[in-house]
Amino acid sequence: MKAIQVRNTGDSSVLQYVDVDKPTVSADRLLIKNSFVGVNFIDTYHRSGLYKVELPFILGREASGVVEAVGEGVTGFAQGDRVAYLSASTYAQYTATPPTNVVRLPPEVTLEEGAALLIQGLTALTLAQQAYEVKPGDHVLVHAAAGGTGQMLVQVCKHLGARVIGTTSSEEKAATVRRAGADDVILYTKQDVVQEVHKLTNGQGVAAVFDGVGRSTFDESLACLKRLGFMLSFGNASGKVDSIDIMKLVPRAIRLMRPSLFEFLTTKEDFDALAKQLMNLVAAGKVKINPPIIYPLEDAAKAHDDLEGRKTQGKLLLQIP
Repeated sequence: MKAIQVRNTGDSSVLQYVDVDKPTVSADRLLIKNSFVGVNFIDTYHRSGLYKVELPFILGREASGVVEAVGEGVTGFAQGDRVAYLSASTYAQYTATPPTNVVRLPPEVTLEEGAALLIQGLTALTLAQQAYEVKPGDHVLVHAAAGGTGQMLVQVCKHLGARVIGTTSSEEKAATVRRAGADDVILYTKQDVVQEVHKLTNGQGVAAVFDGVGRSTFDESLACLKRLGFMLSFGNASGKVDSIDIMKLVPRAIRLMRPSLFEFLTTKEDFDALAKQLMNLVAAGKVKINPPIIYPLEDAAKAHDDLEGRKTQGKLLLQIP
């Protein structure tokens, strides 16, 4: 089968489009014929070596497809089921995965949408409901709000009753953020984010900052928070935050968390409950998915370059041949 393999970590040039053996299905696994694969920043962290993975490996953490075979010990799934799932080794025509993080897609959700919403949708729900509990009337700040996770966060926070401020780089992206439901948009390329946030909150600051950017926005995120505000630093798009002076949290008694999706989804029950909520929100039109940008599997390197270069809006997918 065709797959994208990493034999040495580095920039996007290390991604190799190769032939590898098709996996077999064991008693406790599903064999899924992939249709679309989600491209996420975590893939770039694995590729670059920021997050360590034993070499060589097939890249990927998210996909949609059709169940081709069901292990004899697996219940709840049947051959032909349309599914979306989280697993290693998804940049490939087939993936063998435990059923733990697999969800059947409702008729209203296409395979394309299934691959586009799972990681970013579950991340948004986890950040806004568990890592921090968004309350009606909260002012919240979402960095990189035109990105896939950013748009999901804007929609989820609005659904929970918050007043949402989004940051982005251009007028074109600002229009996307407004369509997602943001009440206010700050162009960080032209405006001072901290000043604008305090202006929009009558000098109080926001209750929570959702920061998936990392190094370049960390300090300004802290400065945007109100007393007892909550900083959620969940990504490294501009590079990882190398060290933190804890004394920066003392003014206003700021709370800080580095949340990870998989620390909240430790059981199949956790995954099933959150995935069901996400699918219901999509089916009800409460969360909308913009048409994703789709690349052929062999162009995975270009997809990574575009994602890291912030050349895109919304979700990036790889279409499997």
